[in-house]
Amino acid sequence: MHEKSLMDDLMRKIFALAQEQKAKKITRVQVKLGALSHMSKEHFKEHFDIAAQGTIAEGAKIEAEESQDIDDSNSLFVVLKAIDVCT
Repeated sequence: MHEKSLMDDLMRKIFALAQEQKAKKITRVQVKLGALSHMSKEHFKEHFDIAAQGTIAEGAKIEAEESQDIDDSNSLFVVLKAIDVCT
């Protein structure tokens, strides 16, 4: 369940940014995976692909950085670093 809530929150942020930019397509998503988020790059991509299915984010390239710092204030989270869009 933790992964689903992280992904739901992230997708809300992604779609809000895309809407602000009047995006027709999200082409790239760059994130930082917190050390305690329980997400590997592969696991994140699986969850992202499911969440993005049928949306403007479907097929977006994923760039995920895995943090090992458990003392980072974002260690429990998936932090959105950037998105690239087509308008």
